[in-house]
Amino acid sequence: MSDVARRLLPPQLHVFVRDWLSANNVLLRSRDGHVLVDSGYVRHAPLTLALIASAQGIGDAPLARLVNTHCHSDHIGGNAAIRARYGCPIALPECELAIIEVWDEKTLLLGYCDQRADRFGADEIIRAGETHTWGDLEWRAHAAPGHDMGALVFHNPEHGILISGDALWENGYGLVMPPEVDAAALPAARATLEMLGRLDVRVVIPGHGEPFTDVDAALDRSFSRTAALEADSGRAARHVLKALLTFALLDKQRMPLAELPDYLDRVGVYRDFNERFFHLPAAALADLLVGELERVGAVRRAGGWLLPRGA
Repeated sequence: MSDVARRLLPPQLHVFVRDWLSANNVLLRSRDGHVLVDSGYVRHAPLTLALIASAQGIGDAPLARLVNTHCHSDHIGGNAAIRARYGCPIALPECELAIIEVWDEKTLLLGYCDQRADRFGADEIIRAGETHTWGDLEWRAHAAPGHDMGALVFHNPEHGILISGDALWENGYGLVMPPEVDAAALPAARATLEMLGRLDVRVVIPGHGEPFTDVDAALDRSFSRTAALEADSGRAARHVLKALLTFALLDKQRMPLAELPDYLDRVGVYRDFNERFFHLPAAALADLLVGELERVGAVRRAGGWLLPRGA
């Protein structure tokens, strides 16, 4: 985190910067009750619990509430473990409640995308336009559809802080479905960026990556990405599959290259996208995705395995 971003964050707010498998956790401390925003991936739930209970967290104090920006696996994967440990209520965006209640694994991008989360129930809902006091700070909830059509972001006007989830990162935002899959998604992503540009934001706490302050540059990069995806549905579809494959690789740590075509044929999202967009043999689709990920340094091949960057 830059010194400028650190100075802009009040002392009762702490960001546990995670990685691309677990979303960042935002801890808002207060004598009236500590609040955590987003809980990471289920694989990392023990670490999430340890961070909450650490000296930078809340020690052995109770947790008053767990809030989710949206309901993808890297943001809700620790929910069940946190509830089991702390017994705290879980607050979700209003538009996410129904899919959590029925545990729709396709809409949640869980089993359909070979991702996991332990099932949990919601206790409270948060509506766009509401203001909540967490960590002695007022947070205004804003609808932020696109990456997730029910997502919210939280804005504190006093300090110009935005908890953006996956609606805005320093270099883009979370995957967005191409028009052939969800005609509303890309227009919603663009409208969300326009809405964020109207807010007084001095520091962004993204769902992934370090907090940052050059908000205009981040918005410009995100608008450019949106235009590129709008112009080429094939590119948008490849982007979705590459993001999901990278996530699966981070979860599994390594994948046998010889088995990758069968994997892509077995997991619903790859099979469906291939039938709709690419019409390739599974082995050719595997070569396409791995080749593009290799070129940007996201993965590497070694000894018959596909490995994530840095492994």
